Amino acid sequence: MRSALLSFLRRLILVALVGPALAFAADTNPVAPASLKSRLPCDPDAARKIVARPTRVAPKIDGVLEESVWSQAEVSERFVDLVSGQPTRFDTRVRLLWDQTHLYVAYTVEEPKVRAQMTRHNDPIYYENDVELFIAGDNAYYEFEINARNTIYEVFFLWESAYHTSGFSARPEFARTNLQSFNGVGFGTHPRGLRLGHFNWRFPGLRTAVHVDGTLNEDADTDRGWSVEIALPWSGIRELFPEGRRAIPPKDGDLWAMDFSRFNTAKAPAPSKDSGGWALNPHGVWDSHVPECFARVRFETTPRRAP
Repeated sequence: MRSALLSFLRRLILVALVGPALAFAADTNPVAPASLKSRLPCDPDAARKIVARPTRVAPKIDGVLEESVWSQAEVSERFVDLVSGQPTRFDTRVRLLWDQTHLYVAYTVEEPKVRAQMTRHNDPIYYENDVELFIAGDNAYYEFEINARNTIYEVFFLWESAYHTSGFSARPEFARTNLQSFNGVGFGTHPRGLRLGHFNWRFPGLRTAVHVDGTLNEDADTDRGWSVEIALPWSGIRELFPEGRRAIPPKDGDLWAMDFSRFNTAKAPAPSKDSGGWALNPHGVWDSHVPECFARVRFETTPRRAP
């Protein structure tokens, strides 16, 4: 009762200081209040969900998902079009595991012509074919992209309205000289306003690997696709939560907002209205930078029983 009262009082203080657009971010579950839902391009309450199960054995980060540890994970629903929510041309799915040190994310990507050219860190691989992961904090979020060459693009975003109240302004790495203003991609009227992006931030301890089931950049044959493994230390994820309101690692039943998506240069032919962007949860707009539209990840603490 006391903790609930303190939470309610803290929320009132936030409303008084920074207004309702920021106050809803204090909730551990990133769902917008009714007063803001009409200003979003999606229905946050209808977001797709996926379970992240614990594992006693850490997966080997080599891009190959055949090891038995991944059989413990729930396989997501097939990705849908980012804008329309309609079925997509090729199959894309994600699965998650976690232990006390890391969150593990894996993608399987059906693609008959696997292509990737860019090789340098933070090359604009979103112009190629890639898969992406966004993790929402209370007042910040992390963007991760990877192509079939295991080239990474990553950015740390924080909401400008929370720059001082969340303590980012006191951290040298988030000095304003290191940040650039950002207003989304296709949704420039987000109720929380502008973001500040640290485009040179690197996730500490991040490990990734890609496996191509076919021949990269060889169109003479038909590929099956590619798969990705990502290991993200909780110590790095904690950077998204400087306010300390979230249990890290999570508790049983905790809900987090994460976006799992894929972008493609080759769209399905007409009459399809393929946007070229596919995601586990549709956003209703061509913009991945809407945390309220992210899928919901429910963390469980009981491992899956062997069949």
